[in-house]
Amino acid sequence: MEFRVRQAVVMVGGKGTRLLPLTETKPKPILPVADRPCIWYLVRSLARAGIEEVILACGYRPGEMEALGDGSDLGVRIVYSYEDEPLGTAGAMKLIEDRLDEVFVAANGDVFADIDVAEEIRVHMDTGAAVTIALTPVENPCEFGIARVDDTGAISEFREKPRPEEVFSNLINAGVYVMDRSVLGHVPEGVFFDFSRDLVPRVMADGGRIQGYNLDGVWMDVGRPHDLLGANLSTASREYADAEWPTVTGSITEGRIYVGEGSRVDGSSLRESAVLRGSTVTSSELDNVLVMRGCSIDGAVLSNTIVGDGCEIRRGARVTNAVLADNTVIGEDTVLDGGRVV
Repeated sequence: MEFRVRQAVVMVGGKGTRLLPLTETKPKPILPVADRPCIWYLVRSLARAGIEEVILACGYRPGEMEALGDGSDLGVRIVYSYEDEPLGTAGAMKLIEDRLDEVFVAANGDVFADIDVAEEIRVHMDTGAAVTIALTPVENPCEFGIARVDDTGAISEFREKPRPEEVFSNLINAGVYVMDRSVLGHVPEGVFFDFSRDLVPRVMADGGRIQGYNLDGVWMDVGRPHDLLGANLSTASREYADAEWPTVTGSITEGRIYVGEGSRVDGSSLRESAVLRGSTVTSSELDNVLVMRGCSIDGAVLSNTIVGDGCEIRRGARVTNAVLADNTVIGEDTVLDGGRVV
């Protein structure tokens, strides 16, 4: 009989400080990507792999995470678990150890991931690993944990956030794991304990096999505002490439475009931009812009900018290289270049 992995733990405790001011009002995992919470795409990947129960280990603004719902739209059951104090990625798993199956999937919820989790599970079971870590190449590995793999795909060396002179690989930890519950025996009770920095070295020192899996699918670190825009544009390209936007009238569109339900774009120019649900753009130029929900933009020029929920940008305004907090009003003829506007 084939062994099934039916359970996943997703860590969603981070504050997302690099995404301020957007994360002042909502945790990073539920920031919108094509009008769905960013984490929804990861949960969909888990559901496609046969996962039945997803436990969300919540930290920062935990009540806000419940906007994700109960998982019924994806055919899974979402359970919310709350930390009284931050315990780190491994500490959060330790907290719910008695609820976990013998083998489970774990993931960081602060990335945009739409990947083949089923194949990672298969690799884990076939190799007899204690932990399998999804790996992906990046241009600048210094912000991540990096791994060296041997001819069998096993991880022979792992270093968390190396200095430039310490980099020995461009393969980084993508934050999606398949784990044997037994490895949580290395995690002390009730203390802050990080998965990459603390747990992985202990498992390796104890002789446990840490397997690498070169992930198949789309993965992005949504750590900065331009990454959030990138996730929206990537989704527009992959899932809405052939979409028609009937509420876009008298306008020119170029590149990857997304326009949400109830939004209207009239007499405008959109290039590489996403306009989320319930927003209105009239007589404006948008280039590389994410307009979040319920915004009004009239007669303005925007580039390389993220506009938070409920913002109003009035005629003659020019906004470049900016991140606008929710409910910001930019007055007529205002010129804004750079900065995070709160």
